[in-house]
Amino acid sequence: MAVGGGIEGERELGRQRVVDGRRCAIGEDGGPQSALVGVGATHALEVVFDTLSTTRKHANLQRDRRIAVTFSGPGEQTLQYEGVAVPVSVTSAEDEIYREAYYQAWPEGRQHAQWQDLVYWRVVPRWARYSDYDRGPLILEFHWNRE
Repeated sequence: MAVGGGIEGERELGRQRVVDGRRCAIGEDGGPQSALVGVGATHALEVVFDTLSTTRKHANLQRDRRIAVTFSGPGEQTLQYEGVAVPVSVTSAEDEIYREAYYQAWPEGRQHAQWQDLVYWRVVPRWARYSDYDRGPLILEFHWNRE
């Protein structure tokens, strides 16, 4: 993963094809739910993923936009990432930057664009903690104060 602070960290996260990002949210009954998702990332460290409008994760995010995503590896590197989910339009030119960030990581995602129930979400970061226990422990926390 090799995510550090500042611009270099943004470049690294943006280049990742994250196979094991785990998305967590609160279910309608108040219980925790998680799912394995493939994500892309923007230069602003926003995480972008697709799903179907018929899934629990989509319903949960429509009800409560708070979201947590955890990334792991290689080795003892982890990234805990929390933010607010924002719907991304499937067709608007304004949201193309987010869809393209996803397609950079998952080029086959373009083939899914015609799926009837396909939706995209982007996650605006609020807090993150990067840990590398192979080097220390090395632990860095990041905070964003965005509206």
